[in-house]
Amino acid sequence: MVTPFLQLSYPIPTPKNPDSFPDSRYYETGPLDLCFMITLMAAMAVLRDVFRIYIFEPFAHWKLKRDLDARWAEKRRRAASANGTSNGHANGHASSYSKEEKHMKRSVLRFAEQGWSAIYYIWQFAFGLYIHINLPTKFADLSDLWTEYPHTTLAAPVKFFYLMEIACYMHQMLVLNAEARRKDHWQMFSHHVITIFLMLSSYYTNFTRIGCLIMVLMDWCDIWLPLAKMGRYLDIPHQIYDYAFAIFLVSWFITRHVLFLMVMRSTWSIDKIIELKWAPEEGHFFTKNFYWAFNGALAALQVLQCIWFYIVMRIAFRVVFHGETASDDRSDEEE
Repeated sequence: MVTPFLQLSYPIPTPKNPDSFPDSRYYETGPLDLCFMITLMAAMAVLRDVFRIYIFEPFAHWKLKRDLDARWAEKRRRAASANGTSNGHANGHASSYSKEEKHMKRSVLRFAEQGWSAIYYIWQFAFGLYIHINLPTKFADLSDLWTEYPHTTLAAPVKFFYLMEIACYMHQMLVLNAEARRKDHWQMFSHHVITIFLMLSSYYTNFTRIGCLIMVLMDWCDIWLPLAKMGRYLDIPHQIYDYAFAIFLVSWFITRHVLFLMVMRSTWSIDKIIELKWAPEEGHFFTKNFYWAFNGALAALQVLQCIWFYIVMRIAFRVVFHGETASDDRSDEEE
């Protein structure tokens, strides 16, 4: 039976007077949703390779090869004007050209990887913002996250968005372990494990509204770091990608250390709003153990984000006070 792999499962009649998406189809959740997540993971793998191999890599190779040939043509003209070049110099130049070509190929691969990330996060943030605007959850009053819990029915856009986010992190987990390990491998691995746990557990226990809100916060600044890296790998004037890095830095602080902490503060007080009980027949899974596990995972995520913020602040310090260009110490180099 392929139907669960091709469409959302567990459709139900649209509730009377829903508080969001009144014209949408509605669904419940269940184990068959894993089938649709597998399809989304496969689609992401295909799209990633299509964009990487057929769009970003050819473009980056064309641009960087043109720049490399132009630089070496200029060097040869300068050498010729200095009464010719000895064989030793020619051999040295050939070796140096080969090294630059090797570096160029690495930059092409990195540019393509970051290009797919930029496209995905732009799309996913726009979709998540659309979800956030239509849900009755606002930063002015985060108690709306918990009002009328449990939220056992999901509008089609919300369910699709949630399953896509979980599938994305599962796909990233596979990619992370398939590619060459970089300096921040275990930090990224821990981040993905925590995030997948939070998303799966919130989906299972009907805490999807806080999940939608957190994903919007996370996805916004994840747009700017790939864009900054793309500029660096493409060897454009560093002021351009330094500005992108600055936007990333500011947006990271606001979304992950101000707004995210506001959300965490709300989660620490939900035991005063929602009754602690185990009632699966009602879709109510909020127990004391879940309360501590969920808040503990959010706290661990914040610790990782603090570590990364320290690293990006160190980069910013070098850019501002030492005139260096922005580079990502977390993952630019393999181990």
